[in-house]
Amino acid sequence: MPVPVPRQRDTPATENGQAVLTATAPPLVQATPQATTHTTPLTLLVIEDDPAGGLTVPEILDSDGHRIRLRTARNLTEAARLLTPDVHCILLDLALPDTGPRTAAATTTAADQLANLRQVLRIAPRHAVLVLTAEADAERAAEAVRVGAQDFLFRDELDGRLLSRAIRYAVERKRADIAQYKLAESKLRAQENARLERGLLPNPLLEGSDLRFAARYRPGRSRALLGGDFYDTVRTPDGTVHAMIGDVCGHGPDEAALGVELRIAWRALTLAGLCGDDLLATLQEVLEVERPCEEIFATLCTVDIAPDGRRAGLCLAGHPAPLISRPGRPARLLPYENSGPALGLLPKARWPRRQVELGGTWSLMLYTDGLIEGRIGAGKERLGQDGMVEMINRHLDDGLSGENLLEASVTEARRLNGGELTDDVAVVLLSRGAS
Repeated sequence: MPVPVPRQRDTPATENGQAVLTATAPPLVQATPQATTHTTPLTLLVIEDDPAGGLTVPEILDSDGHRIRLRTARNLTEAARLLTPDVHCILLDLALPDTGPRTAAATTTAADQLANLRQVLRIAPRHAVLVLTAEADAERAAEAVRVGAQDFLFRDELDGRLLSRAIRYAVERKRADIAQYKLAESKLRAQENARLERGLLPNPLLEGSDLRFAARYRPGRSRALLGGDFYDTVRTPDGTVHAMIGDVCGHGPDEAALGVELRIAWRALTLAGLCGDDLLATLQEVLEVERPCEEIFATLCTVDIAPDGRRAGLCLAGHPAPLISRPGRPARLLPYENSGPALGLLPKARWPRRQVELGGTWSLMLYTDGLIEGRIGAGKERLGQDGMVEMINRHLDDGLSGENLLEASVTEARRLNGGELTDDVAVVLLSRGAS
């Protein structure tokens, strides 16, 4: 037989305002993570105000035979005070007078019959909620579920077995809903970040040029698409193709943001006609203004390829020299004597521009030090530039070129390192003539 809901003011057995049901009934299967231990009993918060004492809740036990802790609140203000993390489920009487505080988010109009439910969902977004109503009010009960309740119960059909099942279902469904929401939120955030970071990677501007372009990018920080490395390639109206690659020290989000700023500044300055020492000096000014602290610096390699494609100007600011390969010859590094310091290290620094001969058919690879600083095996030996040159020559002998050459090189560097490379890696390949 159901018994009247005991109130805190007249229940002899209480624990911190929690009334304890004492009769026996079919046990309740574990309902929530809090109820999975043998020492934590289930707690149900009932929100009702029935002066006639008509609302009754059957007596139930959990799966371990523990007495179900019951809390009762006569209004929403009292419910908010009793709503603590150990409450597993809320049972709301839809007949409760609408006396709770109203907000624009909680209600739509004064005639909203589900205002109390909306308020409960607002103050208890992580709790399972059941609603109780008369069988004749089935339409409003169904609307309550659409609003956000986990389930509804009819007052005249309430018994121990039904309530046990309803609480178990409500709690598990709420847990599933929260997990699904978090998963969807995580996926949405990842998609937004991916769109943002992909949008920050450059699209080469090579229209009208006979050069082929390929690039590979692998950030060092986990779950990121963009690190402190940056690159870009543009063709100016005179037919010159300008390419650059750079590396901001570190590989966190601040470094990634600074790398993007430097790349955009480089493109704007290049299209405005600057090159060589003038360009790098201006980029150093940008770095000094935008960097979060004075210890931050950036290395940079710029190459401007003449319209005929047979020669290029090279500037190095503390950056590894590019690698060139030609048909019938082993790949080698371009000369890197007299390079200038990294950007941000020395005020009023100079960066000499060196003229290099490319020939008719060639491939020029620009890269960041993440590619060459990976270890070889379990020791402390690193791949280095010499090891990279040997690796590229092996891949060239196997007939690899373009995207396949870059993918194979980054993959092998990762394999030699015994896992993911810890630093950002960027590689750019410009080719002219036979593929």
